[in-house]
Amino acid sequence: MKKTLYIPLLAFAAACTSKNENKDNMRTDLTPPVAPIEVKELTTHGHTRIDNYYWMNNREDQRVIDYLNAENEYYQQMTAHTKKFQEELFDEMKSRIQEDDESVPYFRNGYYYITRYEKGKDYPIYSRKKGSLDAKEEIMFDCNLMADGQKYFNLGSVSISEDNKLALFSTDLIGRRQYTLQIKNLETGEILSDKIENTTGGGTWANDNQTFFYTKNDEVTLRSDKIYRHELGSKSAKDVLVFHEKDETFNTFIYKEKSNKYLIIGSGSTVSNEYRFLDANTPKGEFKLFQKRERDLEHSISYYNGDFYIVTNKDGATNFKVMKCSEKATTQENWVDLIPHRKDFFVEDIEIFRNYLVITERNQGLNKLRILSWDKKKDYYLPFNSETYVAYTTTNLEFDTDILRYGYQSMTTPNSTIDFNMTTKESTVLKEQQVLGGKFDKNNYTEERIWATAADGTKIPMSMVYRKGMKKDGENPVLQYAYGSYGYTIDPYFSTSRLSLLDRGFIYVICHIRGGQYMGREWYENGKMLKKMNTFTDFVACSKHLIAQKYTSADHLYAQGGSAGGLLMGVITNLAPELYKGIVSQVPFLDVVTTMLDETIPLTTGEFDEWGNPKNKAYYDYMLSYSPYDNIEAKSYPNILITSGFHDSQVQYWEPTKYVAKMRAMKTDKNYLFLDTNMDAGHGGASGRYEALKEVAKVYAFMLDLEGIKK
Repeated sequence: MKKTLYIPLLAFAAACTSKNENKDNMRTDLTPPVAPIEVKELTTHGHTRIDNYYWMNNREDQRVIDYLNAENEYYQQMTAHTKKFQEELFDEMKSRIQEDDESVPYFRNGYYYITRYEKGKDYPIYSRKKGSLDAKEEIMFDCNLMADGQKYFNLGSVSISEDNKLALFSTDLIGRRQYTLQIKNLETGEILSDKIENTTGGGTWANDNQTFFYTKNDEVTLRSDKIYRHELGSKSAKDVLVFHEKDETFNTFIYKEKSNKYLIIGSGSTVSNEYRFLDANTPKGEFKLFQKRERDLEHSISYYNGDFYIVTNKDGATNFKVMKCSEKATTQENWVDLIPHRKDFFVEDIEIFRNYLVITERNQGLNKLRILSWDKKKDYYLPFNSETYVAYTTTNLEFDTDILRYGYQSMTTPNSTIDFNMTTKESTVLKEQQVLGGKFDKNNYTEERIWATAADGTKIPMSMVYRKGMKKDGENPVLQYAYGSYGYTIDPYFSTSRLSLLDRGFIYVICHIRGGQYMGREWYENGKMLKKMNTFTDFVACSKHLIAQKYTSADHLYAQGGSAGGLLMGVITNLAPELYKGIVSQVPFLDVVTTMLDETIPLTTGEFDEWGNPKNKAYYDYMLSYSPYDNIEAKSYPNILITSGFHDSQVQYWEPTKYVAKMRAMKTDKNYLFLDTNMDAGHGGASGRYEALKEVAKVYAFMLDLEGIKK
């Protein structure tokens, strides 16, 4: 579940066993764990559900730990014959990456900032160089040293004071996304005594270099609800509360807009926003309300030269438009159209420069970058001619430049970072992702976009990639991936690890189902709340199309998704188990009704406008109709692998744990059912890059083994 999207850092494969029992490798001497049954009656709207595993909702219960350890042990023993293959896959995938890699430097306030990796080390090193790339490197944070001795480590964010002397940084040592804020003196290397617990991880400096603002989480629900002001050298207990977001369906945050003039406090829910702004030179002043929140009025704001620029759905602009207003009169009656609403173009974002406005749009699913000069003498799109690709603006922190930095990649084309001169239209490729090992040639692969027809006649696009020479004979193994929630779009990206599947005959497919925004805002609106079933049936329609067109067959089709995409996996497992050889659900949201009824669970209240509030009977009944945990039946299911994180704050560990326990008790087949819980991590899995890659290899080996592919 939950607002934070889970996508594997490296393209995870769906991994499962054969629909038919794989007797060549399956051990028959091992008995899977059996969870104790304790009947719990849950009654809502006069309807009673029986939950035999509700007792698992207790992280402190030793029985829970014992059961998770037993499931992990069972999984390890049942897949022990793939250990060597896992190691080979890990080495193969590792050999393709540039281990001593570094980011393209970006310039801000007199310094070039660089993130780099050293060979053999798991974590990044953050450094900078003053004035020139030839200057001496200053290492700000070596995460390898900071992570030493920790089972999990994440550097959440780094914010540099305007005088370049101090770095506000945050760390998470559990994986539950509860960050500790600290300050480092970049001149002396000293860590100051200021220390703030239980934050969202971000911090924003005022322009006086003595004051910063941060957001705290509610200790129970983890909802970001309070903004505080902190002065250097003071105790956090004396920090001033400057904003409290009391509406439990909203989260709050703070940032400094690009020109550094204003500090912005934002509050957001699924269907509305609200902002307040304050001159960053007067941090003790009062924040001014930009526009009072209204249900179904969504907007984001940017500032430039006396005016605010607003991306909004105001006045029925379903696909959003760009408006502007004076900084002196910001309420919506003062907003005027700059780029009117267009039905076929979805406005996703804007980037402001001194001479240009850059608009990120989407048309027929494809990214468009529109360049518009303020004097209106230039208005054009960057040319992208591929059938399916991803293009996006990246780090553009400077106002006074004509250079736009953007990224480009496709399923066959490694990611490139490009500087584009908006005046001369000249492009400079600063970096193209290297694929080492000497075996990769993009011309050996084909990418295409095809369309399935959903039950209601809607055409559903799919992006796919495979090795040239593929035959449509129904014998190809296919990995079908999707997410389909929160309006988040999964674009057709490049992956070096995915090559290990493609080179072994797999076709990789991304389904752009409703619930995302690939085809515009209505694509999202038609895949949430009381239209959520479209997300699931779209995926099934894509599966049926792939089989009908002989890309694959039910004996070779795998499906994969994580978090809300794990919900998708759970639903399609119940809806159409006969279509899939195997399912992989990663940190999956599976117990929809119980979770959405419990407002003490992290992030639940902010989800009501995504899924609905089951305290309303109409939503209760609708959720109940698809909730994977509630719809498990005594029937045959595909092979299933589920991964989880014990410290997960987005989807509590007990959802996949209860699901597996109930599935074990009810399913009638002898196919694989595995639960692999990382006891030291949260929603995003292992924190180190090599550890994350080992997780990929583990899943790949599992699936390839079931396809009879041994090397």
